[in-house]
Amino acid sequence: MSAVKTLTIAGSDPSGGAGIQADIKSMSANGAYAMSIVTALTAQSTLGVCGVHPVPVDFVRLQLDALLDDVSPDATKIGMLATADLARAIGEYLPRLAHTVLDPVMVATSGDRLLDADATAAVLDLCTRADLITPNLPETAVLLDLPVATSVDEAVAQAEELVRRGVRRALVKGGHLDADATDVYIDEHGPVLLTSRRIPTNNTHGTGCTLSSAIAAQRPRHDTWIDAARAAKDYLTGALAAADSLGVGHGHGPVHHFHALWAPKETP
Repeated sequence: MSAVKTLTIAGSDPSGGAGIQADIKSMSANGAYAMSIVTALTAQSTLGVCGVHPVPVDFVRLQLDALLDDVSPDATKIGMLATADLARAIGEYLPRLAHTVLDPVMVATSGDRLLDADATAAVLDLCTRADLITPNLPETAVLLDLPVATSVDEAVAQAEELVRRGVRRALVKGGHLDADATDVYIDEHGPVLLTSRRIPTNNTHGTGCTLSSAIAAQRPRHDTWIDAARAAKDYLTGALAAADSLGVGHGHGPVHHFHALWAPKETP
C-alpha cells in the first residue's frame, strides 16, 4: 500500500513553529508524506509577525499545476491566504483536491492579524466549499461578524451558526474556554464536544497549523471526520505536553511535533 500523501497550501514561517514548516512536521509525525505549495513569505518569530509578502497568484497556480499534474494528494490542508486573489485562486482548485481542511488563518496565536481585510469575504466563500474548517474563536467571530465567544455554550452557538451559513463541517477551537480544553466539532448531525486535558504551557506557537495538518494526515486512515479530529487532538495534546522541553525562542515557542520520536538532549 502506498503512503498517505498530504498537501499543505500555506505561508512560510522562518521560526519553523507555524505555517508550512509546522504543517510538514505535523503531517510527517502523523505518518503522511507531506508536500507543500507556498502562498506567502512571512517575517516572524516566536515574538510575533513583522511582515507578510504574498507570493504572486500566477506562481501559486504554477506550483499547483506542476504538482497536481503529477501527484494526487489524499488530503489537503489550506492555511494562510493573504489576499482575496489568492483565496479565489485556491478555490478554483478545490474540485481537484480530496479531504480538504481549511484553517482560515486570520489571527495568529500572538494576536497579530494575518489576513487582508478585503480577503475575508473570499475566505468565507472557501469556508462553505471545504470539507472541514478549523477556526479559532477570534477567527470564528470574524467569519460571523460577531463578538468572540467567551464560553463553551457561546462557541457551540457560533459553530451552529457557521453550519446555518453553509459550512459543511467545522472544528471551532476553544481550548482555553474551560478546564477540559474543549473544542466544538459540528456537521449536519449537530455539535459534539471534544475534550482533552489542559496543558499548562506558553509554548503554543503554530497550534492551529499543527492541528489542521494532523487532521488532514489522519483523515485517509479514518472513516469519519470526527474520528480524524479526535486522533489529531490527541496528537496535539502530546505535542503541547512536550513543548517546554524544546526551548526555542523568547516568546510563544513551538509545540514539539516529534515528541513521540525524540526528546531534546539534556544541557550539560
